Amino acid sequence: MASSLTKDAAAQGNPANGGKTFFGHPRGLATLFMTEMWERFSFYGMRALLVLYLISGGADAETGSQGGGLAMTAASASAIYAVYMALVYLLAMPGGWFGDRVWGPRKTVIVGASVVIAGHVVLAIPGPSFFVGLAMVACGSGLLKSNISTMVGHLYNGPQDPRRDGGFTVFYMSINLGSLVAPLLFGWVGQSINWHLGFGLAAVGMALGLTQFLFGTKHLDPKSSQVPTPLTVEERNGWLRKGLLWAGIAAVFYGIVAGTGHFTLNWALVPIGVIGIAIPFAVLFRIKRDKELSPSEQGKVSSYLWFFVAAAAFWMIFDQAGSTLSLFAEKNTAKTIFGLSFPSTWLQSVNPMWVLALAPVFATMWLALARRGKEPSTTVKFAMAMVAIGASYFFFIVPIMMSAGGDKVSPMWLITVYCMQTMGELCLSPVGLSVTTKLAPVKYASQMMGVWFLANTAGDSVVSLLGIAGADLSGVGVLVAEAALATLAGVAIYLNRKRINERMGDVR
Repeated sequence: MASSLTKDAAAQGNPANGGKTFFGHPRGLATLFMTEMWERFSFYGMRALLVLYLISGGADAETGSQGGGLAMTAASASAIYAVYMALVYLLAMPGGWFGDRVWGPRKTVIVGASVVIAGHVVLAIPGPSFFVGLAMVACGSGLLKSNISTMVGHLYNGPQDPRRDGGFTVFYMSINLGSLVAPLLFGWVGQSINWHLGFGLAAVGMALGLTQFLFGTKHLDPKSSQVPTPLTVEERNGWLRKGLLWAGIAAVFYGIVAGTGHFTLNWALVPIGVIGIAIPFAVLFRIKRDKELSPSEQGKVSSYLWFFVAAAAFWMIFDQAGSTLSLFAEKNTAKTIFGLSFPSTWLQSVNPMWVLALAPVFATMWLALARRGKEPSTTVKFAMAMVAIGASYFFFIVPIMMSAGGDKVSPMWLITVYCMQTMGELCLSPVGLSVTTKLAPVKYASQMMGVWFLANTAGDSVVSLLGIAGADLSGVGVLVAEAALATLAGVAIYLNRKRINERMGDVR
C-alpha cells in the first residue's frame, strides 16, 4: 500500500503535529504503519516457512522438495510451530509491561525490532542455533506488538477523536499487507532457493522497518517516549531478584536434566504448552476473584469467560493454517492453478486476500442490518464464527479423504477452506476486540486487551500438547473432534445467549 500524503483534511480534523497527513490521519501513522507491516512480514513469513523447514530432509517431507532442513516428523514440527505461535501472543503481555513500566512504548518498539532482526540473522546461519533465533524472534515480536498499537492511540486527541477508529482501520491494513506479501516473497525465496536466505530476507525487511521508524519518530506523539508508570527503585530491585531467582532455578534444573543425558526438546516444549494454558485462565481467575469489582463488573467478567473460551477454540483451529493446512498444501495439493505453477507457501497468502475482499462486505452488511434493527448481537456473531470454523474442518475432511491414495487435489479446496475460516474470523476477531474493551472492568481496562490475545496462546498451546502427545493433527479423527468442538461451542453460545446477554448488562 503506497503512502498517500495530502494536506489537512478539514473533515477529519488537523493532524496532531500539523502539516501533512497520511490518508487524512496524523503523519506518525505512516511511520507506525510501515513498522507494523515489516514486523508482520517477518511473522507471517516465518509462519509460512517454519513447518516446511523443520520437516525438510525427513520422511514427512514432499518427495523431490528442497533438503537442508531439520528432518523432523510432521507431528514434532507442528508442535514446535504451535509453541512459537503461543509464545508470540503470550509475550505480548510482558511486552506491554516493559512499555508501561520500564522503557516506554517507543524505546520498547526499538528494542523489540532489534531483537527480531538479530533473531532472523541467527536463523539465517545454518547450525544448531536455530531454536535460539526462533525464541529471539518470538521475544522481539512480543515486545513490539502491544506497544506499537499503544502509539497509534497516542496520535489522537483521546477516545472521542472522530479519526481514531479510522486510524486503527488503516493501521490494521498494514497487518494484512504484511501477511499478504510475506508468503509470496519470503516463501518463494526460502522454499525454492534456500531456507536460510528466506530467514535472512526477513531480517532485511525488519531492518528497513526499524530504519524508517527511527527517522519517523519526530512525527510521533511525545507521550510515546514517556514511561507511564515507571518502576520505583524498590520495585525494580524486587523484579530483578525474582527474575534472577527463577532464571537460576531453571538453569540448575535443566543443567541436571542435560547433565544426566535425559534432555529432549519436549523438556522445553511441554512446560511452555502447560504455561500457555495455565496463565490465561489464572489471569482471568484473578480478575474474577477481585473483590473490588462491582456486581455489574463481576457479571460482565463472567459473560466474558464464554467469549474467551470460544476464541481459544477458534484460534486453535485457525492458527493451524501454518501447520496442518500448510503440510496438506505441500504434500497433497496440486501446485498449479489456471496453468500457473507456484510454491505451496503461496497459499498462506489466501487468508489475507479473503480478508481484504470480504471485510468491506461484512462491514456493509452489519451496517445495513443495524439500520433495520436486525444486526446480530455479539453472542450471535460469536456463535456464527464458531460454526464457520467448525464447518471449515468438516469440509477439509473431504479433500483429505480424496488424497488418501496419493492423488493431488485442486488448490481450490484449500482456497474454499480459507474462505470459510475468514468469514468466521470477521465475525469473531474485530467483534472480540470490541467486546473486550466494553466488558473490561475499569480497573483492568488495559490488561484485558492483553487477555484477549491470550486466547491465541491458550488455543495454540492445546495444539502443541496434542502434537507432543503424538496426535495426528491431520488425521480425520482429530479433525472431526476439533470441528465438533468448535461447532458445539457455537451452538452452546447461541442457546445460552439470553443468559450471557443478561450478564453483559448494557453491552451488546
